[in-house]
Amino acid sequence: MSERKKPTSLLEAIRYFSDLDVCTDFVAKLRWPNGPVCPRCKGTEHSYLTTRRIWKCKSCKRQFSVKLGTIFEDSALGLDKWLPAVWLAANSKNGISSHELGRALDVTQKSAWFMLQRIRLAMQTGSFDKLSGVVEVDETYIGGKARNKARNMA
Repeated sequence: MSERKKPTSLLEAIRYFSDLDVCTDFVAKLRWPNGPVCPRCKGTEHSYLTTRRIWKCKSCKRQFSVKLGTIFEDSALGLDKWLPAVWLAANSKNGISSHELGRALDVTQKSAWFMLQRIRLAMQTGSFDKLSGVVEVDETYIGGKARNKARNMA
């Protein structure tokens, strides 16, 4: 694939990232400058399934995509929406609201809010790797009605 000019405006970013093959190639080069690496076994021997845009590791026989292990992983939205969203969040001088992002990318405000939360967190940590760890919450009541609570609980 020939190297295309990188986008400098929102319109160019949307056009540039409208092709899923370009998006996959772009993210793959960012994640793996020396070629794809299996996130499970760290193997470098693989085959590429072009119809599904995924790799199959020859060592562990598992399939993986560029989204695996990143902030994009658990999202049904494709990279053609995520990459312009990242571009917009990074290039908006005063930030961008979820309503504005939703209108620009033709997604719901709820999806835009979800995307912005992940993008902002990734910008804080300096990595698009999926975040992991323990979340600590104090005095939280989740689910059920109070009347169904066991009597011996204080």
